[in-house]
Amino acid sequence: MITSLSPPELRQTTEAPFDPALLARMANQLFAALPGHAVPPGVQAPSQLAPPGSPLASPAGFGPSAPGTPIPQGQLPGVNLMPASPTQVLSLGNRAPSLAPHALAGNGAPDNLQGALPAYEPRLGGAVLGVPEAHAIAPSAPQRASGHPASSALPAGGASPFYFLGDSYGQPSAGGRGTDSAPSASRIHDELASYPFAQPDGADVQSLLAKQTPGASGPTAAPAGPSTEPQFYFVDAVRLTSGYVTPAKPHPHGESHRDVPAVATGQRQPFDVHAVRRDFPILQERVNGRPLVWFDNAATTQKPQSVIDRVSYFYEHENSNIHRAAHELAARATDAYEGARERVRKFINAPEVNEVIFVRGTTEAINLVAKSWGGQHVGEGDEIIVSHLEHHANIVPWQQLASAKRAKLRVIPVDDSGQVLLDEYRKLLNDRTRIVAVTQVSNALGTVVPVKEIVELAHRAGALALVDGAQSVSHMRVDLQDIGADFFVFSGHKLFGPTGIGVVWGKRSVLEDMPPWQGGGNMIADVTFEKAVFQPIPNKFEAGTGNIADAVGLGAAIDYVNKVGIENIARYEHELLVYGMQQLGAIKGVRLIGTAADKASVMSFVLDGYTTEEVGHALNDEGIAVRTGHHCAQPILRRFGVESTVRPSLAFYNTFDEIDQLVAVVRKLAGQRRAG
Repeated sequence: MITSLSPPELRQTTEAPFDPALLARMANQLFAALPGHAVPPGVQAPSQLAPPGSPLASPAGFGPSAPGTPIPQGQLPGVNLMPASPTQVLSLGNRAPSLAPHALAGNGAPDNLQGALPAYEPRLGGAVLGVPEAHAIAPSAPQRASGHPASSALPAGGASPFYFLGDSYGQPSAGGRGTDSAPSASRIHDELASYPFAQPDGADVQSLLAKQTPGASGPTAAPAGPSTEPQFYFVDAVRLTSGYVTPAKPHPHGESHRDVPAVATGQRQPFDVHAVRRDFPILQERVNGRPLVWFDNAATTQKPQSVIDRVSYFYEHENSNIHRAAHELAARATDAYEGARERVRKFINAPEVNEVIFVRGTTEAINLVAKSWGGQHVGEGDEIIVSHLEHHANIVPWQQLASAKRAKLRVIPVDDSGQVLLDEYRKLLNDRTRIVAVTQVSNALGTVVPVKEIVELAHRAGALALVDGAQSVSHMRVDLQDIGADFFVFSGHKLFGPTGIGVVWGKRSVLEDMPPWQGGGNMIADVTFEKAVFQPIPNKFEAGTGNIADAVGLGAAIDYVNKVGIENIARYEHELLVYGMQQLGAIKGVRLIGTAADKASVMSFVLDGYTTEEVGHALNDEGIAVRTGHHCAQPILRRFGVESTVRPSLAFYNTFDEIDQLVAVVRKLAGQRRAG
């Protein structure tokens, strides 16, 4: 019989939403109690399991547990899939220091190469996340104690036995379960009812379980032979034998979890923000005695442990200048750097990798295009078009170019919601238009601009188009072959990567026609005192020693975002944004700046009776970080009659509870000023 554990017991063990060790222990209890799952020799029965925190023996490495060996918490009988630490539960970014030293090669011998790697989990496709696949070797698949084959301890092909955010978000990898019958509906329902993090959410568990109960009639009866159903019941979301997925955590405002499907197959999966948050160490920071709430994501995003580890690994094992040196570290550094370039290409769906150019950030990227392409192709009387929404970095370089060439800078106006007016844009286009440069998402208002249509109209007029993706790449899928722009630029630090690294993508035909922007090492094919011959793209635009380590870190950030899923990120952030805008807009004295129907991340506002700095300081006192000021976008703020705003901006590690904290402070300020 499974011993029920009440919510108070859970709360007493830890300040976290739940105690990983306790939850792992319950997982063992649940698994051992399932019909058809006999406890292997040497495995403690559920009633004999040690309490949380007790030291449990764990065989080094991976593989079947030896008879008589106690099972560590969080491990299935017969297969040692967890690290040696008895209390560690892996998420997408948990580190497992015990894994690498105990790693085994395919022949069972110690793998010295793998042991030298940073012990970062998970290993996906046999590789450490963010580390070149050539450096990660997965062991052969173990056998269960029962004799049934088990999945590889280091799963291949992107599979994972843990509930981290992989190709099937929130779900474990497929694994053989055999023909075991389902547990009783009443027992499962009672157990779930006692766990605050895994409520059935009103579903008819009896009817769901009946579909896979042995002997059930019709096409939903349990199939004979091995199944590909998930086999793990611990961590953040729970999948019953029926296929029903419980919420990872109840919605903080009493609503049903919007993303929980009745049947998981082919439908949206629950997004577990708490699993994500464990991957970002800075979110454990405290400010003014309170947990940090990071609402300054439009300025810069925080970094997952995988990015931190990848940059550290580069300096520990690969540090060298790239390309031409005839030694091993140069080869490693070159592979890492060029591997990051390919990750960028795939992430933005660029046609070819050599069109991707590394720079310091979006500002440098736009300056490169303005100085190189613009210096060659813009002349007196020509016209450059930008929108009213632009960051200063997409205004000033074009102003400088227009001034130097006696060209004109023209501006697409916006409506009162902050969306560009396409009809007015069409009127600006003419045969003198040379380039149109627009943001995809406004950093000050959050407006999502219809860049595909803007690019199409520019091309019809014979102009080129540049899209500033600094605020879009972390919030939505970017497909350059669909957008059709000639240039696309973004910064790594807005994409959970390091600072000091950014990207210019350009069409090959356009880049090859452009002169180098800077001269020096790395971009030279041959030099005499009479002339220089330049390397082909991308090297032509990467003079000097580039930011190698942080380019590699950007590649690791892209790996992380891909594992979470950019569509999952976009959907979850949209719910946060809608909720936040509704809550702020309901406060008397709050004026929202930027209310376009299509928005991302940003919730700019002003509060009657307060300067934006006063609001920012009050929020900071509560540990809430927001940006105040003009956000390097003075023209668009002045369009709305303000010089500055308070700008909370969201990322996928933010929560509804954090929005409530923000709203509570603003509401308190509004009430105090009215009372005074």
